[in-house]
Amino acid sequence: QVTLVESGGGLVQPGGSLRLSCEASGIIFSHYRMDWYRQAPGNERELVASISIYSGGAPNYADSVKGRFTISRDNAKNTVYLQMNSLKPEDTAVYYCHADHELVSLDYWGQGTQVTVSS
Repeated sequence: QVTLVESGGGLVQPGGSLRLSCEASGIIFSHYRMDWYRQAPGNERELVASISIYSGGAPNYADSVKGRFTISRDNAKNTVYLQMNSLKPEDTAVYYCHADHELVSLDYWGQGTQVTVSS
């Protein structure tokens, strides 16, 4: 059984930081590109950041989070992280972890974790 379990969400004031984690089980983690998506109420789900399996590949970020968010992965722990700094109210959303196999059409989603940025 494949599971992706996100953690680290919560309520934070504008300008604050949070670190999201997503631990995967049931997959060969190192074979999957890992993504973070987010979805705010009334909006479509959008890609926030992505990190490939290739060590030479640079992570990709949405323009809205460049310079503030950092995605990283630890293949030994089957975990992907999203460090979020300088948070803004518009970052408020449910954040989802997504695993996408690099070679075949196979992907999985986590259940999501709520991030609320408010004073």
